[in-house]
Amino acid sequence: MNQRRILVSTTDAPGLITKGEMSEAAQILQPSGWPAPKGYANGMAAEGRIVVTGGVIGWDSHGHLAKGFVAQVRQTLDNIAAILAEGDARPEHLVRLTWYVVDMDEYLSNLKGIGKIYREIFGGHYPAMALVQVVRLVEKAARVEIEATAVVPR
Repeated sequence: MNQRRILVSTTDAPGLITKGEMSEAAQILQPSGWPAPKGYANGMAAEGRIVVTGGVIGWDSHGHLAKGFVAQVRQTLDNIAAILAEGDARPEHLVRLTWYVVDMDEYLSNLKGIGKIYREIFGGHYPAMALVQVVRLVEKAARVEIEATAVVPR
């Protein structure tokens, strides 16, 4: 299996972050001298109650998969937000997102739409992120799957 791992940027707007910037739940880790990332954090440090999702895909509460890549991203992020809420967590508590896509080019060609949807659902909070291209996902028609980790402050 040929996999490639890169950091993901979910926004085309400047979202520069600096070393030590704090959210309610976590501290952004930005090594001195590194270029400031846009749309993600290089690292996060947090203390509190951990909320973890499994691999989440873009199906609705009836098990119907959204049609098209961007629609699947929207439904997947909505599903993650619902899981977070169930665990008394909010998007600003996210410390990590790992994205799995079956087609890197499809992801890259939809960055603007993905960024817009991301900001609608999660606002301007950008945790540590990774993007991995995979051969396929368990659900054959799924185009994207995302795992999330959040830390809720005590």
